[in-house]
Amino acid sequence: MTFTESLAAAWKNNNSLLCVGLDPDPAKFPAHLRDAPDAIFRFCSEIADATADLACAFKPQIAYFAARRAEDQLEALIAHIHARHPGVPVILDAKRGDIGSTAEQYAIEAFERYRADAVTVNPYMGRDSVEPWLAYKDKGVILLCRTSNPGGSDLQFLKAKVGAGETAIFEHVAHLVAGEWNTTGQCALVVGATFPGEIARVREIVGEMPLLVPGIGAQGGDIEATVMAGKTAAGTGLMINSSRAILYAGKGEDYAAAARKVALETRDAINRWR
Repeated sequence: MTFTESLAAAWKNNNSLLCVGLDPDPAKFPAHLRDAPDAIFRFCSEIADATADLACAFKPQIAYFAARRAEDQLEALIAHIHARHPGVPVILDAKRGDIGSTAEQYAIEAFERYRADAVTVNPYMGRDSVEPWLAYKDKGVILLCRTSNPGGSDLQFLKAKVGAGETAIFEHVAHLVAGEWNTTGQCALVVGATFPGEIARVREIVGEMPLLVPGIGAQGGDIEATVMAGKTAAGTGLMINSSRAILYAGKGEDYAAAARKVALETRDAINRWR
């Protein structure tokens, strides 16, 4: 099953547009885990087990693992999710972007080493830097378009001359990906929940293409505005990511149950506007 097929099945089977971000910060772990050699794996896998039936995807952020020399725990985590929750795809949030020969190695890392179902990619270096990812036709390639951080406007909202007219850079990315790059139907875009007007514009450009939407919860994105701007006619099309609000909902040994409670509340809040 391809990434897009798995995602569509998870939207339906779990009645969910919620993507659970896995950004493990050991300083915020419950006390009983902090000194465990496999603390990152244990923390994330228990969160995954507690929320899998409420999620359409999981999104581990590679920097949180690599910074602590925990790449082996990331491999184990993705294998655990695939084994225990095969209906929920895993997006490796890596935001890679480099020339073709290097991109080939990054693609091997994401898809063959970590066995992620999809990966986030920076399109700034153009089509040839994205093609190595597109060679894995059963995988998802999720390209940055309009990011949730305030500084994204420094470049993404600038006007570019395209043909006889002008368009914002993020709009040009959306047109390129939807029109020229998505030949195998495996692409998606990152559009931040902090900019619902831009979500609506991207949806207008790309049609039914899936959108990964970070920025609700700790970053302040509004759920109603996000869903109304980005949902498709079928009420799907979105992977609305929440990380910290779910991961650190509890501080004691019941942290996984606390995470489940917030994930359930978040999924249901999203569904109210579908």
